[in-house]
Amino acid sequence: MSGQVVELEVGAPAHGGHCVARLDGRVVFVRHALPGERVRAQVTGTGSRFWRADAVEVLEPSDDRVASVWPAAGPGGVGGGELAHASLDAQRRWKAQVLAEQLRRLAHDDRPVDVLGAPGDDERGGLAYRTRLDLVTDDEGRAGMFGWHSHEVHPLDTMPLAVEAIADLGLFDRTWPAQARIVAAAGADDQPVVLVDDDVWDLRRHCADRRPTARRAVREQVGRDIYRVAADGFWQAHRCAPGLLVDAVLAGAGDVDGAVVADLYAGAGLFTVPLAAAVGPTGEVVAVEGDTRAVRDARRNVHHLPQVSLLEADVRDSDFVHADVVVLDPPRAGARQVVVDAVAAGRPDRVVYVACDPAALARDIALFAAHGYVLDGLSAYDVFPMTHHVETVAVLVRA
Repeated sequence: MSGQVVELEVGAPAHGGHCVARLDGRVVFVRHALPGERVRAQVTGTGSRFWRADAVEVLEPSDDRVASVWPAAGPGGVGGGELAHASLDAQRRWKAQVLAEQLRRLAHDDRPVDVLGAPGDDERGGLAYRTRLDLVTDDEGRAGMFGWHSHEVHPLDTMPLAVEAIADLGLFDRTWPAQARIVAAAGADDQPVVLVDDDVWDLRRHCADRRPTARRAVREQVGRDIYRVAADGFWQAHRCAPGLLVDAVLAGAGDVDGAVVADLYAGAGLFTVPLAAAVGPTGEVVAVEGDTRAVRDARRNVHHLPQVSLLEADVRDSDFVHADVVVLDPPRAGARQVVVDAVAAGRPDRVVYVACDPAALARDIALFAAHGYVLDGLSAYDVFPMTHHVETVAVLVRA
């Protein structure tokens, strides 16, 4: 049945960038559609429980539909722009509805949810926000991205989500080594670093720069704090996301002057650095990170802060000292049972949980609830426009 074109009435959005439709009683998850639309959709996957499909023709459009700002991410195209056909306001309402549904279904928490746009995004039309770009090349050395759920490289002419400093590099106007990975990162000084298969790339000579002094890291600034982060290391991709999330985490942590704070999945130290200032000279921040490259960046960013103890360890295997406040920023899969149990065993007064996946967040909130923690506050930010992703900061307190 894959490849068949069917007519569908499109229902509510579902977690993962789809809308839910039904065909002869069967659930069909439809991409590139909007709630309330009637579409013709091509079936892209079948299973015993549900089918998947791409909307290829819109018969009755939603008022929220706009001309796609990135057609290359449309049906049959690359991943990473599955909501490029929706207005920004509709994208945020979509994400709020999905987040609220996950909280209601998995955490049994029924509350209104609002997803906030990042500063400047409305003026930019939700474009030109990514300070990190990860590309691949095909057999002919053309730069592009993988198709959605595919290993087929789609060459691109442009990537409208990239900040101007990266867009101006002309990454799609030249030929690269075949079957290579290209990483471009732009920091606060707008001097991008480009890596090709882990080699620093000299764009003027179009070859690898193998000098020991070749710059592999970019300079980032969040408020008054300066960070150095490897070009291919983890950092929030949206140009405003680090500042938004730092403000939300500090607000969620509350008054921690003189307190002990655990920063778990600390990465390059985005939260560790401002938390060190917040706890003051008599407090302590214990930062735990398991990725060696991220720890290397973190050491560079916290070496001058005597309040910080940086541990290179898998959070799942760590023995947690008592902390008054725990900050959690786990990967997309969430913290899960082992980490939640370990954190709760230390009986922190509050947990500030930063999440990029609504389902994982809701599941872990339910796990914390079993230990007597209640959801005291929730903030959500649209720092991935044109995609279904949303960043959320949840504050849990011990009842």
